[in-house]
Amino acid sequence: MPAWLDNAIFYEIYPQSFLDTNSDGIGDFQGIIRKLDYIRELGCNALWLNPCYESPFFDAGYDVSDYRKAAPRYGTNDDLRQLFDEAHKRGMHVLLDLVPGHTSIRHPWFLESMKKEKNPYTDRYIWTDSVWNHFEGIQNITGSIGGFCDRDASCAVNYYSTQPALNYGFASPSQPWQSGPEDPGPMATREAMKDIMRFWLSMGCDGFRVDMAGSLVKNDEDGRETVRLWQDFRAFLDKEFPEAAMISEWGQPDKSLAGGFHMDFLLHFGPSHYMDLFRGEHPYFSREGKGNAGEFVRRYVENYEKTNGKGLICIPSSNHDMPRLQAKLDEEERKLAFAFLLSVPGAPFLYYGDEIGMRYLEGIPSVEGGLERTGSRTPMQWDSSLNAGFSCACPEQLYIGLDPDPDRPTVENQMARPDSLYQEIRKLTALRQSHEALQSKAPITFLYVQENAYPLVYQRQGKEETIVVALNPSGEAVSCPVNAPDGKQILYSCNGEATLKDGRLEMPPASVSFILV
Repeated sequence: MPAWLDNAIFYEIYPQSFLDTNSDGIGDFQGIIRKLDYIRELGCNALWLNPCYESPFFDAGYDVSDYRKAAPRYGTNDDLRQLFDEAHKRGMHVLLDLVPGHTSIRHPWFLESMKKEKNPYTDRYIWTDSVWNHFEGIQNITGSIGGFCDRDASCAVNYYSTQPALNYGFASPSQPWQSGPEDPGPMATREAMKDIMRFWLSMGCDGFRVDMAGSLVKNDEDGRETVRLWQDFRAFLDKEFPEAAMISEWGQPDKSLAGGFHMDFLLHFGPSHYMDLFRGEHPYFSREGKGNAGEFVRRYVENYEKTNGKGLICIPSSNHDMPRLQAKLDEEERKLAFAFLLSVPGAPFLYYGDEIGMRYLEGIPSVEGGLERTGSRTPMQWDSSLNAGFSCACPEQLYIGLDPDPDRPTVENQMARPDSLYQEIRKLTALRQSHEALQSKAPITFLYVQENAYPLVYQRQGKEETIVVALNPSGEAVSCPVNAPDGKQILYSCNGEATLKDGRLEMPPASVSFILV
C-alpha cells in the first residue's frame, strides 16, 4: 500500500461545480489549482476528481467519449498535468475517477463496434446475436439498445441508454454470443483500460477511484471472476506503477481488497446501513435520539474483519450521488458526524461544500442526468460576491443554479465564525494528522454500542497511545459502562467534556469527546 494513504484525508471535487475561472458558468482545472491552498489548509492532503475526460455529459462525465483527453470545458491535458504538479508541490495527491464499465455512445470504440463488418472493436462491447434478443435476468446489465445501426444485435447498457457496457466477459457463458473473461474480446478491453491507466499515471496522476468496480464481469454472482480481473490489473500496477493507489466503489471489502484494491467505499446503497447514521428517517446523529447505530456497527465490524489487515474501508461525508449531510442534520449535529468520520479507520472523504454546510436543494431541475442528485451538485459557495464567488458569468449562464437562500453558507462567513462547522473540521483534521492512533491503519474496537441507544464508544489503538472516542448525538445526558482505563486527558471535545473513570462513562447531551487513556 502506498505510504501516503496512511494519513490521507480526501476532498472530493465535482469539477464543473468548484470554481469557474473563464466565466463560462462551468468550473475548470485552473479553478481547482487556485484553491489547492484552501483545501490543504482545511486539512485535506488528497483529491478525488469526478470524471474530467471528454464527454457529451449525458451523465455528468460518466459517459466518456475519449479517455485520454481532458474535457475542453475544464481545460487541456496540460492544465491537468499542471494540477498534478501543483498538488505534489504541496504534498498532496490526486486520484482521477476511472470509469471502466461503460463508455459514451459517441466513443470511437462504440462507433466501430456498431458496424456490421467484423473489426477489432466488434467485441469491445456486449452484443447479442439478434436485435430482438435482449438481456433480461443478467446480473449487472440494466437494459439494452438496438435498431440504430446495421448490426443485427442489441447492446447491453449500464444505467442510462447512452452508456453501452464494455465487454469483460461472463463468469459462466450460456449463449454463443457471450464471451468468457479470458476470450479475445474481453482481454482486448482489459488491455485497453490498462493503456488508459498507464497514460494518466505517466502524466502524474497518483491513482484512481474506480466507478462500480464490482460490476465488470457479468453474471458473476460470487464475484470470483471480477476479483480475478482486478488481480490482473493489480499485477500490472505492481510491475509498472507500484505507488499507484486504487480505491474501489464496490461495497464489499472482502472482494475488492482480494482483487488488489487498497481501499473500498461503504456505499449508500446495499447492506452497509451507512444511511442509518446520517440520512434515515431517524438518523443516529440527530439530536432527537431515536436513531440506531447497532446494525451499522455489526456490518462494519463484519467488513472490517474481512479486510484482515489487507486494506481499508472508506466512509464518505456525502458524494455526488446522495443528499448532502445538511438534508437531515443541523450544523451542531454535523459537527458530531464529522467527529465520527474523521476518527474511524480508512481514509475519510469530504465532499466539496460539506465543510461549510452547503444545502441539498430538493426539486431543482435535473442537469446532465443528475435527476434528484442534482441538488447535491450545485456550485461551491465561496463568498458574498456575484454567484457566491463561483463564477463571473451572468447568473443565468451557470450550468446549475446556486442555492437561492440569501443566508446560504459560504467559505467566507464560515471562516469568520470561530464556532462554525468549517472551524470544527479544521480542528478534527489537525488532530487526526497529529495522532497516529486516529489515522487510517490504527485498529478500532467498539466498546459500547446498543440497539436504539446512546452513546457510541470505540477505541483506536496506536503504536504509542490509545484514544477512546465517545459520541452522544442525542439531546439527553447519558452514561454507560466502558471497559477502558480511566481518562488521562481530553484531546478534543464539542458541547462539553465526557468523564471516564472506574469503568463508567458520563456524557453531556449532544457531545463528543476524544479521551487519551
